[in-house]
Amino acid sequence: MPDDEPKSLVEIEKEVVSLFADGVRVAGLPRSIGEIYGLLFISREPLSLDDLVKRLGISKGSASQGLKFLRTLGAFREVDGPDARRTYFEADIKLKKLVGGFIREQLRPHFDSGKDRIKTLEKEVMNEGDAARRAFYEERVKKLERWLKQAKLLLPLVQRVLGE
Repeated sequence: MPDDEPKSLVEIEKEVVSLFADGVRVAGLPRSIGEIYGLLFISREPLSLDDLVKRLGISKGSASQGLKFLRTLGAFREVDGPDARRTYFEADIKLKKLVGGFIREQLRPHFDSGKDRIKTLEKEVMNEGDAARRAFYEERVKKLERWLKQAKLLLPLVQRVLGE
């Protein structure tokens, strides 16, 4: 098979790629991120950027952006491959590391911005003229604060539970 011809995925590769693509969708991430990680996960050999593009049928830009995001999570490592001029990647399959990277890069920043947004909400509540509505809003904003605190406490526990 010529080097520039796409190598189709075998059935198990298709299923794993699809599984990860569906999984990242739940987190609101682009499908291509799941596809890239899924293919790295199920591949016996390390893959280059060009391999990912050809095998998944995605653009080089999508593959590059997906790898950039996955790098921030620590989801893969760079390894030596057959062509010394190219960079090759293989999946890091430690769940604790993946979850930790996702928490660090996606959830914690969201929680930090949530804290600021709650402060803004508290100010808005104070501007409410109707006493009954103000009391209701105060209760709901306090509930959001408690949820945020509980979520922040829960994250390290989730990381420990998922440790391998």
